[in-house]
Amino acid sequence: MTLDTMDSDGLWLGRIERAGIGPCVVTLRDGRVVDITAKPAPTVRDILERDDAVDYVRSAKGLDIGPLDADHQWLAPCDLQAVKACGVTFAGSMVERVIEEQAAGDPSKAEAIRTRIGDRIGESLSNIVPGSDAAAQVKAALISEGLWSPYLEVGIGPDAEVFSKAQVLSSVGYGADIGLHPISTWNNPEPEIVLAITSQGEIKGATLGNDVNLRDVEGRSALLLSKAKDNNASCAIGPMIRLFDEIYSLDDVRQAELTLTVNGPDGFVLNGRSSMSQISRDPIDLVLQTIGRHHQYPDGIMLFLGTLFAPTQDRDTPGGGFTHKLGDVVTIANDQLGALTNAVRLSTECPEWTFGASHLMRNLAQRGLL
Repeated sequence: MTLDTMDSDGLWLGRIERAGIGPCVVTLRDGRVVDITAKPAPTVRDILERDDAVDYVRSAKGLDIGPLDADHQWLAPCDLQAVKACGVTFAGSMVERVIEEQAAGDPSKAEAIRTRIGDRIGESLSNIVPGSDAAAQVKAALISEGLWSPYLEVGIGPDAEVFSKAQVLSSVGYGADIGLHPISTWNNPEPEIVLAITSQGEIKGATLGNDVNLRDVEGRSALLLSKAKDNNASCAIGPMIRLFDEIYSLDDVRQAELTLTVNGPDGFVLNGRSSMSQISRDPIDLVLQTIGRHHQYPDGIMLFLGTLFAPTQDRDTPGGGFTHKLGDVVTIANDQLGALTNAVRLSTECPEWTFGASHLMRNLAQRGLL
């Protein structure tokens, strides 16, 4: 898929790198990319914080820098926001997290455990409201069977799993290489919707994300989550934020269907889906558990909502399941949010992340935008 799959009726906000200038805030108008970087809102963060963000993006003066399908260098559509992610928000993928833990990161053991555990707990968890009395009863039953897990705790317990996925400004955008830590041999993409949220907890829009998952690393120990999740180029977001307006809202996010396609250099093709209608926790609940009086984010957050997708399709050997090969091209798509495409490399081979918040501030100051 290409960028021209983006809904022409949507109100879009994103970022590109302009040669010799630096990061620029852009929108789309009649299929053209328009640079709207200007005072008093020279960053995506500044625009989202405005009460009139929708009207501002619609009316802001800008410079036409070419058609959507031109060879632009797309950046992640967020800048100063913290990048957070929710895990184990779908019953189906929750079972896979338990399997990873039981297999201790060994994919050869996963199929037998999947059969043993999945039959016993998979269906029983699908309609449980996390934190409810019914969930507490299931927890007690699973503990008595010796099946309790930290993943089940955050899947059906009162508290959601929320972790830091990437450092500010470290996420990559559409068309960039996405990285795997070289210690991992069992890994997969995770297609997710990402919410754009202000410092006051207001959800202003949504985009797509790939929360790259190292199954063997996290499977060895849940305490390795940070090592499994936050690595060079391991977070892709984009292509652009679609702002909530008269025709697109959080209800569209709640009903969104995401597709995933992996095209391998070996000819292998993996197709997957993630249906937001099957999420166990409402997006508003996830936002409230992340930002509030207990935790403030002055520049707002980008929040991954989790995924239903957990690949079990064999790639190389029977029972071996799926894992990435270098050169895989991953496309995550939704008919209202467009398509996010990235090629897989090692984190140690992806371009180093060298442009942080201090660099952005200096760049904007030199351009007279602060």
